[in-house]
Amino acid sequence: MARKILNDPIYGFITVPDALVLRLIDHPWFQRLRYIKQLGLSHLVYPGALHTRFHHALGAMHLMGQAIEVLRGKGHAISEAEAQGAAIAILLHDVGHGPFSHALETSIVQDVGHEAVSARVMDALDAEFGGALRLGLAIFRDEHPRHFLHQLVSSQLDVDRMDYLNRDSFYTGVSEGVIGGDRIIKMLEVVDDRLVVEEKAIYSIEKFIVARRLMYWQVYLHKTVVSAEVMLVEALRRARDLAEGGADLFASPALLRFLRGRHQLGSFDDPAVLADFLRLDDHDIMGAVKVWAQHRDPALARLCADIVERRTFRIRLQDRPWDEERQQELKATVARTLGIPPAQADHFVLHGRIVNNAYDDTRQRIELLYKDGGLRDIAAASDNFGIQAMARPVEKWYLAWPRWVG
Repeated sequence: MARKILNDPIYGFITVPDALVLRLIDHPWFQRLRYIKQLGLSHLVYPGALHTRFHHALGAMHLMGQAIEVLRGKGHAISEAEAQGAAIAILLHDVGHGPFSHALETSIVQDVGHEAVSARVMDALDAEFGGALRLGLAIFRDEHPRHFLHQLVSSQLDVDRMDYLNRDSFYTGVSEGVIGGDRIIKMLEVVDDRLVVEEKAIYSIEKFIVARRLMYWQVYLHKTVVSAEVMLVEALRRARDLAEGGADLFASPALLRFLRGRHQLGSFDDPAVLADFLRLDDHDIMGAVKVWAQHRDPALARLCADIVERRTFRIRLQDRPWDEERQQELKATVARTLGIPPAQADHFVLHGRIVNNAYDDTRQRIELLYKDGGLRDIAAASDNFGIQAMARPVEKWYLAWPRWVG
């Protein structure tokens, strides 16, 4: 059969490699990603940031195909089965994301990361597809003997990052995120089953690391984005507390399951729980938030109304934790203003830490391959002292509170 062609705004026409991958793309669990925005509430800052995880997964699959062909062209034997498995692994790497994923992971489920959910979804799909995804799952979990294939899926220089940096830059308009992805892919090599980069690409790798650093500060950890996300977390926590207490609460049946009961990773071994999680998308969350803005509970109503009407919390960042006395003063003001118990004011005065770690040289490193066969870590090889500095994480502490407090 003829291969399916898709039109992507970043890469132009991209090709679905085979019939099995097309069946996966057409599966309802993958199609759900059309309705989950890649950047959550970032559109409140960057109005164009409305692209989806569906976009991203297809783009990453396209880059995986390019990377495989480059490595084959350099003499590395990669079978058709391995190429298909790598395509499946990257296509499904985000399939376990919930709507507003990082907000959900700290509110209506208990510390359940999307990576763990993705692995369970892949297992369920593999059973449904009669074991046809087994090699893709092995590559995803780094259980396949050729570890460089897993590095293409998940490492500090993987096709996931290459796609989302350029894609998020395109849709937000933040040009600092643009990377030389084509050149990086063409410079990929494999040495001793490790993915490395030819040293000619050193400046492209430097730009990649700088772009990642800047995109975190300007987009992913932009203070207004952080403010909106923590507001949504608190709205969901308040809704869960009310639902667990038996309050009448509007929500889709799938969302109600997670509001009325506490769910940890083990809960997802129940096919009914996993199926309900995979029914959730942005519409479930924002539809509920819009209705909750009129709820009789003043804390929930105010949080949701402020989200819907974009009254994001005022937020300040500094290099050390914020003074506890200042937090208590703000909470007392919130409690008086809304007429709520002091304990509920915790939903409105939020303190936490954000970390920007553009490159971690203590993990699987980005290594440059020199003509003499030697390998050097990018942080050591670069004469750009900024790259060496970026090998250290930067942490900041935020304090967020409602604008109507003053």
